[in-house]
Amino acid sequence: MDAMETVGDAMLHHPTVHPADLTVAEARAFFASSPKRHLLLLVRDDVLVGAVSRHDVETTPEADAAAPAASIASLEGRTTRVDVPVGPLRESMAGTGLRRIAVVDDEMHLVGLLCLKASLTGFCTDEGVAEMRRSRSG
Repeated sequence: MDAMETVGDAMLHHPTVHPADLTVAEARAFFASSPKRHLLLLVRDDVLVGAVSRHDVETTPEADAAAPAASIASLEGRTTRVDVPVGPLRESMAGTGLRRIAVVDDEMHLVGLLCLKASLTGFCTDEGVAEMRRSRSG
């Protein structure tokens, strides 16, 4: 991987998004349905309003199931910009165990998702994700 590559070069361009009014119960169900899900992106009018991690759900069992998932979400440490060099960010992600970071513009519009592979050596691609989805449905 080229050290000069940016987040914009490595990000997924069409991440799965969820409505800003997603409930805690719905977030729990999404995480329970797939071990590959690590971060739910809560969006209103293309603006990222929260990012719910599997950890958020697991560490707040007392959260009201009907409450908005945004109440347990965070954006701190979960967003980056397209022009950030991806090499140092990959190293940081691998070191902390964080494998998903939302990519936003200056107004918090969601523009992509940086998705570190389980091997921690590179990033998921749009083509790879599409192929994985095709293989699951067929």
